Order: sequence, then structure tokens, then C-alpha cells
Amino acid sequence: DDNVFGFASVVNLTTNSSSTCIESLKKICLDKCPQQHKPEMETVLSGKTKRPAGFFFQERMVNVPLEITEVLHQQLVLDMDHAVKNARNEDEKKSLDFGAFVRLAPCYSGGGGGANSAIYKYFDDEIFATNAEFVYTFDAPKMFEEDEEELKCSVIVMTKTGHRAAMKELKKMVGGN
Repeated sequence: DDNVFGFASVVNLTTNSSSTCIESLKKICLDKCPQQHKPEMETVLSGKTKRPAGFFFQERMVNVPLEITEVLHQQLVLDMDHAVKNARNEDEKKSLDFGAFVRLAPCYSGGGGGANSAIYKYFDDEIFATNAEFVYTFDAPKMFEEDEEELKCSVIVMTKTGHRAAMKELKKMVGGN
């Protein structure tokens, strides 16, 4: 099929560190980060970790079937594994073998407080959040004056292990083994 329902990608924080966009995202993540997670967040965003960190982007139509959501994420994993396996040299291989992911997930306030207070726009972000090293939420800038609900942004920081565990949960949810 030629139909596109969404995309997922990871952008390396180190190799793209001079990008204005990446710098802006890093700044907002650090500015909004709670004090108890600031040292960890600074390490993840520093570019000085053994394995690189990447901003994990995904966007799709909201009501796509579960199977398509799972395929979207599975394809990203396959693409990352393929890129590492087929890297031209050791430096390129290291730059593609991500050890941590930072996801800025759109969400709304759930009211209950605590870690489970976010209601995620995409259900799979909740799965990623439950497998994260840490998560924090802040008020997102208002896009349009007529926006009714207060959009939040949840910063989900997960290791590669946490990401793969979330992928297994997503597969179970869809009905796979």
C-alpha cells in the first residue's frame, strides 16, 4: 500500500547538536525538567554518553487501528537495526546505535496527580511512559486562541531496553506473542 498513516523517527542529539531545532528542544527539556531528574537529563542531552541519545518523534492519525500503530513502531526498530548493521564504518555505527530516547508526547491533564495523571493523545505513549527511566510533564504553548483544553507535553526518557520492553507490551496488546 502507498497510504501513509504516520511516521516515526529518531534524531541523534550529538550529530545534530548544531541544529537550532535540536538546541531549542534540548533547552526546553532542561528548563522544564524537575530538579530531581535534572542531572540525569543533563547527561542524556550532553552527547557525552557511551551510546548516543535521540529525540524520538512520531505522529499519526489518532484513530488508526492498533495493528497499524504496532507496525509503525516495529518498522522504526527494524530501520534502526538495519542502519546499525549496514553502517559504513565504526563511527557511523556508533552514531546509530541509540542507548536512550527522549519522547515529547502530547497529553492532557488527567487530574489525579502523580505519575499517572497524564492522558496521552496517543495510547502508545502511555506504554512508553510506563517503561521509562523517568517522565515529567509541563504546559505546552497554546497554539490557537480557540484551543479548549490545556495541551501538555510529557517528556518520556527511556533506555533502549525500556523502548524494547514497551514494544513487547504493544505487541501483546495487539494480539501478538
